[in-house]
Amino acid sequence: MNASEVSGERLGPPRVAPSAPGGLLDLLGVAAVVLDEAGRIALWSPQAEELFGWSSREALGHSAAKILVAEEYRPLVLELFARVMSSGEPWAGVFPVRHKDGRTRMVEFRNMRLQDEHGALYALGIATDEPTLRAVERDLALSVRLVSQSPIGLAVLDTDLRYVLVNPALAHINGVPAAEHMGRTVGDALPFLDAEHIESAMRRVLETGVPLLDQTAIGRIPADPETDHAWNVSYYRLEDRAGRILGVAASVVDVSEQYHAANEAAEARRRLDLIARASVTIGTTLDLNRTAHELADLVVTDLADIAAVDVLDSILDGRSAPEAARSGPVAIRALAVATAYPTEALQAADPPGNIAKYNAERLVTRCVTTARPVLLSHVGPGDLANIARDEQAAALLERAGLHSYLAVPLIARGEVLGALDLKRARNPQPFTHDDAVLALELATRAAVCIDNARWYQQQRHAALSLQRHLLPRQPPQPVGLDVAYRYQPAAAIGEAGGDWFDAIPVAGEKTALVVGDVMGHGINAAATMGQLRTAARTLAGLDLDPADVLRHLDRITSELDETTATCVYAVYDPHRTRCRIALAGHLPPIWDRPGRTPRFLRLATGAPLGVGGVPFEAADVECAPGDRLILYTDGLVETRDQPIDDRLRALLDVLTHHRLSLEATCDRLLAALPAPQGHDDVALLIAEVASPGRHT
Repeated sequence: MNASEVSGERLGPPRVAPSAPGGLLDLLGVAAVVLDEAGRIALWSPQAEELFGWSSREALGHSAAKILVAEEYRPLVLELFARVMSSGEPWAGVFPVRHKDGRTRMVEFRNMRLQDEHGALYALGIATDEPTLRAVERDLALSVRLVSQSPIGLAVLDTDLRYVLVNPALAHINGVPAAEHMGRTVGDALPFLDAEHIESAMRRVLETGVPLLDQTAIGRIPADPETDHAWNVSYYRLEDRAGRILGVAASVVDVSEQYHAANEAAEARRRLDLIARASVTIGTTLDLNRTAHELADLVVTDLADIAAVDVLDSILDGRSAPEAARSGPVAIRALAVATAYPTEALQAADPPGNIAKYNAERLVTRCVTTARPVLLSHVGPGDLANIARDEQAAALLERAGLHSYLAVPLIARGEVLGALDLKRARNPQPFTHDDAVLALELATRAAVCIDNARWYQQQRHAALSLQRHLLPRQPPQPVGLDVAYRYQPAAAIGEAGGDWFDAIPVAGEKTALVVGDVMGHGINAAATMGQLRTAARTLAGLDLDPADVLRHLDRITSELDETTATCVYAVYDPHRTRCRIALAGHLPPIWDRPGRTPRFLRLATGAPLGVGGVPFEAADVECAPGDRLILYTDGLVETRDQPIDDRLRALLDVLTHHRLSLEATCDRLLAALPAPQGHDDVALLIAEVASPGRHT
């Protein structure tokens, strides 16, 4: 930087060009008069004629004192003239001058002695109207004070967009001394701003004359390089009285406080919106994995670039975290991982379902063992080993640009379940304490849902285990019948429980076929089903009529607490090729005969078991080889959005097409009818009359 740049002088040759009228000298109307040694007017400018009223023809050669000064002031004027001519000292002051029209005008004078090449002396008088001069001085003083004392930053730039004026307020706002602005462009003086955008706006104002008001600029100043500052800027073109373009003026107000307050308010609204969405989107089901994915999907983009949900493996089977886990390695199962955009950092995360042993140095281990958030605003190379599972994963995270890390515990009902693991790579902002508070709030809400899901999952597993234990594993193939069966648990967690089927040998080589459905779900329904199945097997051993069996089951059911069930009970006699059937509030069986259209058997429906006091009726069905009896529970046909009659017709339609084997028919019915997200379990039993003389 050289001296000319600091002072504001421009490099290169000066510009030589005529000035348009209307400048300051024109405004003042400065007159010039030259007197010879005798006080006679030797030279007279046009401005003198405007100021005093005398034309050059009238003035030249005459005594200035006689035509311009009233008689009472002439001795003083002559004395001052003699002093200037003798001493060479200039004189300045205000003096009353007589105008041609007789008026007296107060005129500001500057008088000085001149000498020509022959040694002759002259007096030069420069004069202007004193009231006009005082007004200009007052306006200038006010302008200078206004600019220098204004709390608003003010600047003037010339037509080359170089600073010619910067007030103290703007120097303070920019953090750069005023002198270091002078003669420079915005880009030279303030390289930390978007100079290209600012200068483009100024040029537009210069060209069009249309002001640009209340423009917002964001940047950082040398005095505070770590914080964003905001300014409200207005640009307008400056012109003189004659309309000549002087440059561009800019007014700048530091609105950083308002900017940060607005950002904080917007951030608060965003956080509240995120919490509100969490209430709606997390915990929509009682599926543990889906709940974890809902949490991970929610926080990416809004809070993190990469999110993972991990739980302690011990809590999934109902155990609390062992004491050793509070200070040492822990076994953690990954449930979900999500990213805001495709990134190789995804490969660094443990795959969902994977169980890993995390040592005590891992940050996620510290999070779950201390039950406190772990915030690492700025991740250094040495921190990656405590974030990633191994060196390869650390390298992936480093290449992805990981720069900030946050882990918050998942705590529900006073128990640490796991952790929500958050990373930022593309998002340039580091995690803050406020982010940790928000993440902990989301994690706490999600933890309750995760805890509910894991307890329901455990209950479902228990119900399914109990039910499968109570159902026949491999029913014996009865005499004269081929039997196929299926049991399909409900897709929804917590909906398993009360459906059963059975094929029971009865005296005389007969076979009892049973399908039932206990109302309700869960462990209680499974336990009740086990009681009714045991009772049905016991009653079948007495070789009772199906109606009598249902009557006894009705009595047994009514003795259980608020329990009802539906049931179909059929007894097939291979020697008489006849099937006797009774219903207890159950859907009608299907009779499917070779070469004929399948149909529902018209039987007395009866009341569900447990109602009590309602008689049951049995009916006989004559059988022939190849005839099939299809028994099922309502989970096969009932849905929440279709009428039951439509679903029953759909069941017959599936059976109307090509006749398949028993096993294939079971598979086809289960594939075609139950809803993919069925909320009820299904029991299905198909019995086919065997050919005569064949005993299995």
